[in-house]
Amino acid sequence: MKPIEKVPLGQFEGVPLDAVRNYWNARPCNVRHSPSPVGTQQYFDEVEARKYLVEPHIPLFAEFDCWKGKRVLEIGCGIGTDTINFARAGAQVTAVDLSSESLALAKQRAEVFGLTNITFYQANAEQLSDVVPVERYDLVYSFGVIHHTPHPERVIEQIHKYMDNDSIFKIMVYHRTSWKVLWMLLNYGRSRGESLDALIARHSEAETGCPVTYSYTRDTIRDFLKGFEMLDVRIDHIFPYRIPEYRNYQYKRVWYFRWLPKAVFRWMEQRWGWHLCVTAKRNQT
Repeated sequence: MKPIEKVPLGQFEGVPLDAVRNYWNARPCNVRHSPSPVGTQQYFDEVEARKYLVEPHIPLFAEFDCWKGKRVLEIGCGIGTDTINFARAGAQVTAVDLSSESLALAKQRAEVFGLTNITFYQANAEQLSDVVPVERYDLVYSFGVIHHTPHPERVIEQIHKYMDNDSIFKIMVYHRTSWKVLWMLLNYGRSRGESLDALIARHSEAETGCPVTYSYTRDTIRDFLKGFEMLDVRIDHIFPYRIPEYRNYQYKRVWYFRWLPKAVFRWMEQRWGWHLCVTAKRNQT
């Protein structure tokens, strides 16, 4: 599969940040991952179990246990699934999110599990240093977040302020040359005059209409992360389940994935997965 086209710089520059905030306030990520009463321990346990069942590469990428006794800055914590696991592992966590609704659930989650080693901030990551004190962190972590802000390059500029030459940066952004993008084209197609970027944004999340979604290839991510040395770049995650059953917490694979050998499916994920996961350090030259 060849790159379809590169992301035009500034594709979403005109989108107001309020549109992004309102979208995620109305539908915090993974909020429907459990049928139990929202905010209960059972609810949070089920949310976590479902998330890591569907995306088992996340714990492998985050390496939670590696950050015991370290300082972690998470940009875009959502309702706090990864946040809680960094804290459980013994990290001192600073968690940031644009959405007040997501942040309220993340705070409630920390209280439910009695975790006091998390400091929460509501902030626009494009202006992070206006809210979050500039201090050095061992890890800056952002999974599936930065591609949803109108000016992601500004977030990268901010991240540099919280790192030194020994700090690690882990980021996941959406992979443009992916099975999911091909699926969008085959199932929805572009409306008249619609760009590929607009199509991707419209269908990038479980609920349609996300106002901003950038996507990247192995080449464009290197351009985007200027000033960083890439330590590891990997591609992962193809969602294989039928949506109607998945919404009812049943995990039935789409017929063509059901008959595909696991080794072949895994081979596909590592080439055309939806998640482009990068581990990097600041460039020391």
